[in-house]
Amino acid sequence: MWKLRSVLGLLSILVLCSSGALVAAQRSRSGGSRWQTLSGDAPLVIARGGFSGIFPDSSIYAYSVAVQTGLPNLHVWCDVQLTRDGAGICFPDIRMENASDIDNVYSNRSHTYLVNGVSTQAWFSVDFTLEELGPVNMKQRIYSRAPNFDEIQMQILTVEDVITQTKPPGLWLNVAHDIFFSQHNLSMRSFVLSVSRRVIVNYVSSPEVGFLRSIVSRFRTGPTKLVFQFLRPDDVEPLTNQTYDSLLRNLTFIKTFATGILVPKYYVWPVDSSQYLQNHTSLVRDAHAAGLEVFASNFVNDGVIPYDYSYDPMAEYLNFIDNGKFSVDGVLSDFPITASESVDCFSHLGKNETVKANVLVISSEGASGDYPGCTDVAYNKAVSDGVDILDCPVQITNDGIPFCLGSINLRDRTNVAQTDFGNRTTNNPDLNIENGVFAYNLTWAQIQTLRPAMFNPYPDYSLFRNPRARNYGNLMQLSDFLALSNNASSVSGVLISIENAAYLAEKQGLGVTDAVLDALSKAGYNNQRGKKVMIKSSDSAVLSKFKSSSNYELVYLVEEDVRDILNSTILEIKKFASSVVVSKESVFPTAQSFVTGQTSVVPKLQAFSLAVYVQFFRNEFVSQPWDFFSDAYVEINTHVSIMEINGVITDFPATAAKYKRNRCLGYKEIPLYMAPVEPRSLISVLTNQGLPPAEAPYPVLTENNVTEPPLPPVMERTPTQNGSTALGPTPSNGQSTLVASALLSCIAIVLAAFVLC
Repeated sequence: MWKLRSVLGLLSILVLCSSGALVAAQRSRSGGSRWQTLSGDAPLVIARGGFSGIFPDSSIYAYSVAVQTGLPNLHVWCDVQLTRDGAGICFPDIRMENASDIDNVYSNRSHTYLVNGVSTQAWFSVDFTLEELGPVNMKQRIYSRAPNFDEIQMQILTVEDVITQTKPPGLWLNVAHDIFFSQHNLSMRSFVLSVSRRVIVNYVSSPEVGFLRSIVSRFRTGPTKLVFQFLRPDDVEPLTNQTYDSLLRNLTFIKTFATGILVPKYYVWPVDSSQYLQNHTSLVRDAHAAGLEVFASNFVNDGVIPYDYSYDPMAEYLNFIDNGKFSVDGVLSDFPITASESVDCFSHLGKNETVKANVLVISSEGASGDYPGCTDVAYNKAVSDGVDILDCPVQITNDGIPFCLGSINLRDRTNVAQTDFGNRTTNNPDLNIENGVFAYNLTWAQIQTLRPAMFNPYPDYSLFRNPRARNYGNLMQLSDFLALSNNASSVSGVLISIENAAYLAEKQGLGVTDAVLDALSKAGYNNQRGKKVMIKSSDSAVLSKFKSSSNYELVYLVEEDVRDILNSTILEIKKFASSVVVSKESVFPTAQSFVTGQTSVVPKLQAFSLAVYVQFFRNEFVSQPWDFFSDAYVEINTHVSIMEINGVITDFPATAAKYKRNRCLGYKEIPLYMAPVEPRSLISVLTNQGLPPAEAPYPVLTENNVTEPPLPPVMERTPTQNGSTALGPTPSNGQSTLVASALLSCIAIVLAAFVLC
C-alpha cells in the first residue's frame, strides 16, 4: 500500500551514520546478568505505533524510523482493527477520525455503535473495506504534537504492510476491542491465528480475558506470548465483571491464559495528586514470583512526568529498569529512541564512569532546574550531579556586597513581591525593566530576609519546576560561593557573570567589577592554579578590566541570536576574550520548533582559537526542537558531535554529566540511537503546506555589536540616615528616591520575618 522511497530518503538524512554503525546497532551490548527482569535479559523496548511521538501514530514514517533508530530487538506495537472485509490494519483508535482524515474523505459515513457499552458516534473500520480505505491518510492525533506531517500522504497500513515494508525485529499485536468486532460478525481470533501462521508474532495483548482465553491453547508452544493488558483500576473487565484492580490481586488466574501483564506505569510507581512519586508497589516482584513478565506503558517524552525526574524521561525509564530492586520486562513508548538509549547507553551507569565526551558542563545558576537558582541547595545539587564549572551571576547590594542571583530584578528570583519591600517597585528605562525591585536598592541584611524563588522559564506551557522546593535554600554572597566551589574537589572551576557594570557605576555608585576582583583576591583565586576562573560578560569593557589578570579565562557573551559572525568581529573579540558564549539558535536556527539548518558561527570562532560554550540546555521538552525528538541527550549530542562545542551551559547539570559518561559513546561504532541528528532532517521531508512560515534571518554579528566604551568611574555616594548610601541625583525615570528611615527599615524586616514564619 505504500512506497518506501520517501521514507528511505528521510532515513538517509535523519541520522549521521555509517554502514558499520548500522551493523553495530544490530548487536546487543548490555550484559544479561545485571538485569532484574524475569528472564535476566535486558528489558524490551516496544514502540507504540512506531515513533508516534513525532510522526502520525502507526504511519509508515513512524514504524520505519522506530525500526532504524531503535535497539536491535525493538518490537513495534500495532493496535489491530478489522475492516468490513476482514483485513487487519494497524490503527491507534477504534474511532478512525482521531488519527486520519477519513472524516474529510467520507464526510457522511459516520455511524453510532456501542463501544464498551457506551453509545459512540464515529467513523469505524467495520464500515469500510480495505480498498475503500486506500484514499485515507494518517494524521497526528495528539494536538500538542507537530501537525506538519499531516500534509504528507501516508496511507493506512495492514499488519502485513508493517512486516514487509519495515521489517521490524519484533511484532506486538494489541487487540483492544474483540467484543466490538464480534458484534459486527468479524473474528479477531481468526485473524490473529491466520497472521501468526504467515509471520512470527512475538506478543499478542488484550484487555479482554475472553479473547486471550479463546486463543491460549493455540499458543501454548511456539514464539508467541500472550499478555493481559490492564486498563484503569476502576474499569470493569467485560467477561469476569471485575475491576482491573481486583484482577491484579489474582495473578495466578491471569497466569492460566497469559505469560505477562501490561500495566500503566502508575501501577508500579504511584504518583500523588501533586505529581510526586510515592513508594513503588510490589507488583513487579509479585508478578515475577508468579512467573509473569511485567510491561509498563504510557511512556512519553512530551507529557507531564513526576517532578522527581527533573523533566528527564531518561530518569523515568531508569527508575523502572535500573533501580536496584526490580526491573520491568519492557516499556511501551512513543519515543523509542529514548527508551533504547536508556537500556543500552545509560543503565547501570555509575558517577565514576570514564568521561567519553570532551565537553565542559557549566551550570546555569547551579542546578536551577531542581531548586531556586544561586542558592546553597542549587549549588550543592550541581556539585553532586557532576558539574564541571559552577557559575555565579553577580549582583551587588546597596551596601556594596556582591552576591549570586540570576537577575538584577529581585522580583524575578525572590519572593520580594510578597514582602514589605514589594512597595519599592520602580521603572528603570536604562535596563528596560518595568516595576522592578532592584538588588542595588536593598542592603544585604534586607535581602537576607527574602526567600529565593524558583525560576520557571515555561509557565505558558504549565511546566513548573519542583513546586515543593520553590522557596528552598539561601542566597549566597560571592565570597561564600567561592568558598563552596573551592571546597568541592570535583569542581574544576567557577564562572562569574557580570552585567550592568557601567550602569551600576555611573548611576548607582557601585563598582561591581572591583567588588568581584576583591572577592577573588580574598578567596585566594589570584594565586592558586587548581581552579579555573572564568569571567563572563556581554560588555567588552568589563572583560577588558580583567585583562591584566592573566590567570582568568575571559568569556564574551553574545546576547542575541546570530546567523554569522564576521572575521573582523572575531579579531575584535580576541582583543578582550578567549572564549565566547552563544545561544542554541546561533548554532542550529529554528522555525516553529523545526531546525532549519546550521550556522558557521561555532567553527569560525574555533578557527580563531576561541572556545565556544552554548546556552541554555534544559530538560523541558518544549526547549528542544522536534528534530531532537524531545530528548535532551539527543540535543546535547548533536551539538557536541556535529559542532564540537566546548561546553554546555545548563539548568540541569545531571543530564549533561550523564551524557558525557554514557556507555554508547565508547563503542567502536556508535548506534543510531546515540548518533547525532542531521540538521534539517525533518523539515526537508515536509510538503510546502506543512512547512513552517519563513522567518526573518538572524543578524550578522559585526564589530559595532561588540565594542563598548570603557567603564565609567564609580560615582561617589553620600551616606543616609540609616548608614546605607545613596546617590544625590534623582533617578533617571523621574521618580523620587525611596529612602526609609531606620525605624521603618526595622519594621519592614520584622514584618518580613513574620511573613516567612
